[in-house]
Amino acid sequence: MQINWDSLFKKLQKGENMHPIIDMEIEAPLSEAALQAQEIGRGRPGTPMGEPLDRPDGYGFGNYSTVFGGGSKGSATRSYTQEERDQKFTSIIDDMDQANVEYGFMCNMLNSEIGDIHRKYPGRFKMFALIDPMDGMRGVRELERLVREDGANGFRVTALTNCLPASDRRYYPLYAKCVELNVPAKIYSSMNYANDRPYDLGHPRHLDQVAIDFPELKILAGLGGWPWIPDMVGLLARHPNLYCDTSAHRPRYFAKPGAGWEMFMQFGNSRLQNKIMIGLSRYLFDCPYEELVEEYRQLPLKETVLEKWFYHNAKQFFDGD
Repeated sequence: MQINWDSLFKKLQKGENMHPIIDMEIEAPLSEAALQAQEIGRGRPGTPMGEPLDRPDGYGFGNYSTVFGGGSKGSATRSYTQEERDQKFTSIIDDMDQANVEYGFMCNMLNSEIGDIHRKYPGRFKMFALIDPMDGMRGVRELERLVREDGANGFRVTALTNCLPASDRRYYPLYAKCVELNVPAKIYSSMNYANDRPYDLGHPRHLDQVAIDFPELKILAGLGGWPWIPDMVGLLARHPNLYCDTSAHRPRYFAKPGAGWEMFMQFGNSRLQNKIMIGLSRYLFDCPYEELVEEYRQLPLKETVLEKWFYHNAKQFFDGD
């Protein structure tokens, strides 16, 4: 898809093309501690032996660079000093303001950073706590503290890193606490390319059991469920409190024949138009907000539906508006 940049920027200057936006995936500039936590999370699945052997090149998360050929920027690979982080946050917010992004879901920060980010940048980011289900009731109490004291906006499940699918019963006390606190859960829902663990840890079927057992829990399926789009579409229709976002996927491919998104586009433009939120994931594609927004505008979506995807569905999900 070719974008006419002259036409786009003329529209922006006239105030056109400026949907209000809620972005469901913004990457945090990492502190040293957050970078270390990310590296640990991308290590060997399970508990390693005391003297682990070196692993082959390109194994595990290293396979992402093999699959994508270095074309995807992926997550941050360096940390920032506090001064550098403050500058990065200022730059992020400036870009958000330019693109009319009201607030965004921020990933990759530590639980201990949630309160500080909320205090420094009130109303600009939603952040979910990442709790180890192996911590049992200690984890449940910590989730409650993070929500009540630091303003955490929900609970995040990343089966990709801990290799426990979302339907594992060890998450259930945390889901119950989310219902009690009236906060949602965001669940990783997509195939992964880390070839040292099962490819289907994020299969949408795991969402079904959680939604059956916790019908009051608001669930956000991150990454849209690809390549199991028919399953994702069926489950979105089946469960009233299940939603999904488009994070980590380039919008220009959604309407490409054979890309696997045909049912998503068909039903997302009709009966499921209230269930889908946009994650721009700009850090992955290393391009301006405006380019990604224009790619969404080029999709065969009704204008009223596009407004829901960009803004109203997320506003309803988080704020009840």
